[in-house]
Amino acid sequence: MLFRIDCMWPLALVLVAAGCTSPGAQPQTHPSLSPATSTTTSTTTAVTTTTPSTTTTAPLTVPAGLPLSGKVVGINAGHNGRNYTDPAFLGHQVFNGRSMANCDTTGTATDGGYTEAQFNFNVATYLRADLQQEGAQVVMTRTTNDGIGPCIDERSAIINNGNAIIAVDIHADGGPAEGRGFAILLPVSSGTNDGVIGSSRTFGEILRDAFTRFTAMPTSDYDGVNGFAPRNDLAGLNFAKQPKVLIECGNMRNTTDAQLLSSETFQRDAAMAMARAITNYVRRFN
Repeated sequence: MLFRIDCMWPLALVLVAAGCTSPGAQPQTHPSLSPATSTTTSTTTAVTTTTPSTTTTAPLTVPAGLPLSGKVVGINAGHNGRNYTDPAFLGHQVFNGRSMANCDTTGTATDGGYTEAQFNFNVATYLRADLQQEGAQVVMTRTTNDGIGPCIDERSAIINNGNAIIAVDIHADGGPAEGRGFAILLPVSSGTNDGVIGSSRTFGEILRDAFTRFTAMPTSDYDGVNGFAPRNDLAGLNFAKQPKVLIECGNMRNTTDAQLLSSETFQRDAAMAMARAITNYVRRFN
């Protein structure tokens, strides 16, 4: 596993139910550490967006009786905000559970320059707070949006080594401009994940229903069928040891979807839908 000193990444990031902040000193100019409005700049377009705070006021001792008390949930916010600065690092090959693949990619962006990496991080941060309110301990693969990596295989290891009983990979798609909607990507048997194929499908069905109910995003009209798309080429699903899906929350290249994905209201709604689905699944099956 390649480790970059300048990325400031620990080998594992386990954030317990409260008091979770990113490890190590952070740059004073980092916008993601403040709840105030910040400016994210692409190479061509400046975009103003609200970034959620990474701090929490949840109690250190979680009261017994909360629906997720004693449960560990994994959250993977896809990509990272500075991935674009190091193509060589992103391009080095890692095993994705079936074959060799790039360490990671930059992710996509809206035509206005709002990045998928920022969207993923915002939703993950809101989701963490929602889950902590339910009593969960949370394992996150990254806690800022100003780093590089970690690679796709390491992200899976962070969640598995954190003993998560359920997990979600958060993304947004860069599909055809005329296409709309969210899709839930499901694991296909890889040998490692054979024991969670059925449970991942069940979790995916609960998540699809929650996302349809609590957000304004329709199911995808270009990816998969009825909101589901099996995928065998994604490390996060190939290595899964718990019920796990990847959700493409919408299409950033579609004008209507992009407006939703860029809004704080939708990001909070998306996080709430994911939290409801996770809690409902755990209540029923754990």
